[in-house]
Amino acid sequence: MTTKILSMQLIKKLSLIKKILSSLRSKGRSIGFVPTMGYLHDGHLSLCRQSVKDNDITVMSVFVNSKQFAPDEDFKKYPRDIRRDLSLARKCGVDFVFYPDNDEVYTKDHLTYVEVESLSKILCGRTRPGHFKGVATIVLKLLNIIQPDIFYLGQKDYQQYVVINKMIKDLNLPVRLKLMPIVRETSGLAMSSRNSYLSKENREKASIIYRALQKARILVKLNEFKPTEMKDFIVDTVAKKMQVEYVEILDLSSLQPVNKITGRVLIAVAARIAGVRLIDNVII
Repeated sequence: MTTKILSMQLIKKLSLIKKILSSLRSKGRSIGFVPTMGYLHDGHLSLCRQSVKDNDITVMSVFVNSKQFAPDEDFKKYPRDIRRDLSLARKCGVDFVFYPDNDEVYTKDHLTYVEVESLSKILCGRTRPGHFKGVATIVLKLLNIIQPDIFYLGQKDYQQYVVINKMIKDLNLPVRLKLMPIVRETSGLAMSSRNSYLSKENREKASIIYRALQKARILVKLNEFKPTEMKDFIVDTVAKKMQVEYVEILDLSSLQPVNKITGRVLIAVAARIAGVRLIDNVII
């Protein structure tokens, strides 16, 4: 099924997107791919704009992946608005939106999953068991379907980036992964579809994460704190407004804690406000 939306096409069938993209690929067209769960914000759109700049063809998927949600998480209430998503994607210059039903992606007898072992069990994986198994599985499926030249992810989900990058290398996938900067609201809060759950007041409170990370960036440059002291500072700052899940200072590649800040590191935070879980990070 194909619906023409000006110059953009909405495609729901796996067989059809594969057929169209195979034809374009055979003509030498380069393909960029942006996977999303919809309810687009400027973070998603920045990935689309970069793909349009880099490639002949840009494909965006909209699929809320049930396999990455635990039974007690927000799969059913996750924000969805496909009409709005299509309008925003068209304005960015996206060529194809792949919008499959769940049964199109996961057949009833689906048994195969992918897991990047140790990297999936730390940080967000500690409180969301099975999450990255679901993420890796759907990403591999989408990469096999779309077969892009370049695949775009945002830095906000940095652990996801490391997990997917490792999967690509380990499985020898012929795709280049491009990491794009975090896009923020005017308050500094990292853009996320789940921000829509928050009241205006709680959105402002949640910006404490970014303010703490910015202060940490300055302190690191001044060499005033050890990693343990830096973690304590961030925890104490964020805890004034939110419930802290973790604060970690990590090696960029292995995501292992560092005892000394000697090169570039990731400072990652997860915290909750009004029951909404938010993540953020800076690379220093």
